[in-house]
Amino acid sequence: MILRSLLLFVLAALAEIGGAWLVWQGLREHRGWLWVGAGVIALGLYGAIATLQPDAHFGRILAAYGGVFVVGSIAWGMAVDGYRPDRWDITGAALCLAGMGVIMYAPRG
Repeated sequence: MILRSLLLFVLAALAEIGGAWLVWQGLREHRGWLWVGAGVIALGLYGAIATLQPDAHFGRILAAYGGVFVVGSIAWGMAVDGYRPDRWDITGAALCLAGMGVIMYAPRG
């Protein structure tokens, strides 16, 4: 169950971050409306993927996803834009990911 949830978080991050990047490229880098349209579709997929999480609480899923989004954004920047995070970026991302784990997977009675 946890592995499925983690996979869904990764897929959601790829769709959201990728979609936002496509919109950015289309508008800010003047690559055109096809890039923007592809980004909008990817952002819609992000919303659909989030609904597949096994937990039934929207607020919990989105709060936990925030940690995945932070880490995914830094990773995307490194892979696609040549961004090099400093130690504070890495420390902050690790704290966010730890928070995601607590929010999403802490034992509840």
